[in-house]
Order: sequence, then structure tokens, then C-alpha cells
Amino acid sequence: MSLFRTKNIDALIAAADDPAKRLAKTLGPWSLMGLGIGAVIGSGIFILTGTAAAGETLSFKSVVHAPVLDLIRYGPDALSTVGRPGAGPGISLSFFLVAVACSFAALCYAELASMIPIAGSAYTYAYATLGEIFAWIIGWDLILEYAVSNMAVAVGFSAYFNDILDGLFGLRLPKELSEPMFAGGVPTGSWFNLPAFLVLMVLTWLLVQGLKESAKANNIMVVIKVAVILLFVVGAAGAVKTSNWTPFFPNGSSGVLTGAAIVFFTYIGFDSVSTAAEECKNPQRDLPIGLMGSLLICTVLYVSVALVLTGVANYKTLANAAPVAQALKDLGYDGIRRLVSIGAIVGMISSLLVFQYGQARVWFAMSRDRLLPDFFSRVHPRFRTPHTSTIIAGFVVGIPAGVWDIGTFADLSNIGTLFAFIVVSAGVIALRKRQPERPRGFRAPLVPLVPILAIVCCLILMLSLPLETWVRFFAWLVIGLLIYFLYGRKRTRELHGLP
Repeated sequence: MSLFRTKNIDALIAAADDPAKRLAKTLGPWSLMGLGIGAVIGSGIFILTGTAAAGETLSFKSVVHAPVLDLIRYGPDALSTVGRPGAGPGISLSFFLVAVACSFAALCYAELASMIPIAGSAYTYAYATLGEIFAWIIGWDLILEYAVSNMAVAVGFSAYFNDILDGLFGLRLPKELSEPMFAGGVPTGSWFNLPAFLVLMVLTWLLVQGLKESAKANNIMVVIKVAVILLFVVGAAGAVKTSNWTPFFPNGSSGVLTGAAIVFFTYIGFDSVSTAAEECKNPQRDLPIGLMGSLLICTVLYVSVALVLTGVANYKTLANAAPVAQALKDLGYDGIRRLVSIGAIVGMISSLLVFQYGQARVWFAMSRDRLLPDFFSRVHPRFRTPHTSTIIAGFVVGIPAGVWDIGTFADLSNIGTLFAFIVVSAGVIALRKRQPERPRGFRAPLVPLVPILAIVCCLILMLSLPLETWVRFFAWLVIGLLIYFLYGRKRTRELHGLP
């Protein structure tokens, strides 16, 4: 059946060598790790660390706002006010446990990326392992993941940008040009969120110029934000009071696991490394290094920040919007506090760059397979980048970011990412069974155990998201399936000479 027709891996690799649609191969392992770190470490390290350590109290207005897992466990009682115990200083263990869970998916990505060094990430892997219909679903899902995530980050960037202007120069952009037009569906009086739009346009221009130039800019931003994180760790280490680490696990294993559920989403983004597969100099070697290396470095940074933050302040005081900045203010470390704010905004720009890059590559790969219009797979004759996809992606994200406050839709990015992890993990099992003899530049250990563990972890986390997120996610998939059956499937059948 054409719905479940898989794409031959050798044919995929051959199509990528078409001179008219060939991308420039410029990336090595360090640039790949830079992409991974750039995507993973954003402002979340300065915010969610405190939230997860202190715990939070949630009140669900209706069934659609409650996590699916709570509805399954508690029924109507899930709508009552729920207290989520904090991990306390044990949040450092939460970060480590999440890294272990993410490593299961990362190992699966590393195996498929080394075998199928083609743009498109999970979309391409699904096409090669599970079939066309799954490829379309995951490609449509990745479009949602990258777009919604960057809309949310761009809106956050605008707010931080205004705060930095105020702190450094005593200036603020007028509300009419620095806030979304609508917040929660209600007009704000703003005309357009100009900083959110402009930062995406600048990054779009940079990405069109070439991946080598974009990677250099990303590497510079990664160095800056890692330096800021290390400055906080080293600079504040002298103010650590070991008494703040007692008790280390104030709420036992329950607090540690709850903290892990909260901070899991700070790790999302390492999979973006695989979108660069087609532009690697030596993908069989460098992609696994980029995936696992970025995950390892991010884990070390997260654990270090968690230990120092809970050492300089009692974990119960960290339940605020900017726990790191507040802790530094209380210590009188205003110089480091200002640098942390700069690090946060650089982290946002870096994340925007990597996700805009990944989004354009997914569109490019889907267009090359004729599931999207042909113009999405045009390659710039000089820069060898998918310039049309990149420019359109810039406007698709930039305009909504200027109009709406879409922070409430951020969970859509989370559920989309987790779904992609599940598809990739299932793909490893399928390909091991169907083509066990095919050379693998990297082999995930303990298959099928590792992929199964990845799938289970992702399912649990998906069930921890609100019911409304699931409803929106399924609505997006239904729209995508309509487009596939009315447009994409007809074009792929024509390509293969099917009626």
C-alpha cells in the first residue's frame, strides 16, 4: 500500500547528491555540538531550575486544563488545587535523571542519523522505516514543534530586550511596538511586537547567507551563554552555604520525580542536531558525537547551576519568575546579575537560530519528496542553502509572534517533540528487524530495550501535559492529514507512477 511505502535509504542518499538540490557540507563535530547546546540551553536554565526546586501549586479550571495523567489517576479530583512538591537541592539529581531518559532517545537518533545522513531529521527517518503516512504525520508535527516553539521564544525575547534597554540605558520601546496585539484573545492596545519580528528577520537573513556563517554566529553565542553560566557557577560558589543543602531531598523521591517532570522540557532541542545531517562533512562519525556531546555538556551545566543555586539560597525562596537573578540580587552580585540577563537573551537568540534552521530543513526535505510544493526545495545557487524555505519560515513565525502572545501554546511544542522521539525510537526497532545487515556508523546499545525505554518515558511525559494540549495536537494532525490526502499523496503517487 502506498500509505506505508518506505523510502529506500540508498535512494534517499542518492537524491541528496542531486547537484540542483545539494546542500553545502560544512559542519564538523564542534559546530554540531554548538547547534545542540544552542537549541537546548535558553532562558529555562535560569527559571525552571528554581521552580522545580521550590515546587508549585496548580489549580485547574476545568477538565481540559488538567494533565491527562492526573485525570486518569484522580478523576474529577484532579480539578482541585494540586501541590507539586519541590525537589529542593535534589533538583540536581532530577536534571541527571532527565538526562538519562533523554539519552535513550538520543542514542536512537544517533543510530538513524549515522545511517541516513539526510536533512529532515525524524521525518526522513520515519519515511525510511515506518512508511509515507508516518513520515507525513511526523513532518507535519515537526513544523508545529519548531514554529510554535520559536513564536514563544521570540515573544519572550522582546520582553527581555525591553528590560535590558531599560537597565542599561533607561529606555523602553513604546508598548504599541513591543508587545503582542492580543494576549489571551484580548486586544492589548499594541500595534505589533516589532522586536520579536525583527530578530527573526535578522536570523532569516543570516541563515540564507550560509550554514557556515550561521554556525559561526551560533558558536559565538554558545560561548557567551556558557561563559555566563560558568561565571554564575564560579562567581556564586563562594557564597554557598552547605546548610541550604540540608535536607538534600526534602520531599523524597516524589519531589525528585516531580522536579524531573518540570525540567524535562529544558532538554528539548538536542534532536535539532540531526536536521544538519546532510550538511555534515563526516556524518557517520560526527552526528553521534554532536548529539551525545551536546546532551552531556548541557547536563553538566544544568547540574552545576542547580547545585550552586540551591546552595546560595534556601530552595523555598526560589519560586519566582527569575530565581537566579533574584538570588544574585540578594547576594549583592549586581554585576553578575546583569550578565545573567544578557546570557538569557543570547540564549534565546541562539535557540531561535537553531530552530529556524531546523524548520527550513524539514520543509526542504518534505518538498524534495513532493509532499510539499516544489519551491520549498529550491537551493540558492551561490549560498547552497534552502533559501525559499528559510525566508517563508521566517515570515510564518515572525508575523504571528508580532500579533499573538502564544506562550499558552508552548505545550504544543513539547508534545510534538515527544511524539517525534517515539517515532524515531520505533524506527530503530523496525530497521534493526528489516535491515539488520545494513552498515551503521553508530549502533544504539541494548536494542530493543533502549528504544522501548525511550518510548515509555516519552509517553509518560506526554500524559503529564494538559488535555487541551492533546486536543489541539490532534486537531493539528487532522488538518495535516487532510492536506496529505488532498495534495501530498497525489503528488507522491504520480512520482512513483501509481494511479
